[in-house]
Amino acid sequence: MSGDVNTRRRYESQRRQQQAAQTRRDIMAAAGTLFRRRGYAASPMPLIASEAGVVVETIYRAFGSKANLFRAVVEAALAGGAGRADVPVEERPAIRAVIEEPDPREQIRLYVATQPGIHRRSGPLLRALYGAVGSDVELKALWEEMEAWRLSGQGRFVGMLGEGGHLRKDLSVEQARDVVWTLCSLAIYDMLTGSRGWPPERYQAWLTRCLTFELLGEGVAAPAAGTPG
Repeated sequence: MSGDVNTRRRYESQRRQQQAAQTRRDIMAAAGTLFRRRGYAASPMPLIASEAGVVVETIYRAFGSKANLFRAVVEAALAGGAGRADVPVEERPAIRAVIEEPDPREQIRLYVATQPGIHRRSGPLLRALYGAVGSDVELKALWEEMEAWRLSGQGRFVGMLGEGGHLRKDLSVEQARDVVWTLCSLAIYDMLTGSRGWPPERYQAWLTRCLTFELLGEGVAAPAAGTPG
């Protein structure tokens, strides 16, 4: 009898955990849609709760604050989905491929290949966040946290190149990190693909050439006339 009771309790516990995880995903999906469509300030918690089919208190229990909810939505966008956001960055397939690649030129190409998708998924959210930092101290701190996180991740990437002895001799790891942080920024992506109308393929080819030269001191042949880049 006691065995049946324990089994039933474990089942109920697992079911509640699954329901909580699904509720969290539903909230993030609703919030992400609203943040992208309306911006941060114009997406109040009651509206997010209504879109997610929950009460406001449920959101606060799950995330603690609206800023924390926004952070979770951005992290999911960067990772390519809420499920993938729970996987450590180094274990995600695209980053794993960069880490395991022995050729530094190919490492750069693989790393650059992740950038258009990241900007496409997270760009609307980060633009909304940047537009609200002047009116909310917590959001300003969140923006600075996201930029520090990006700088740290790009520092780990160039650190791999440095450990392999592949960086240009006149370039420190810190300088290389700052180069990647600048060239891979959303601002540069927006200027080229938005203001100048570059297709993502041309942006990716350009960024590959720039980083290969700036980090390794090597050139990459430009595409033939009429091809992206």
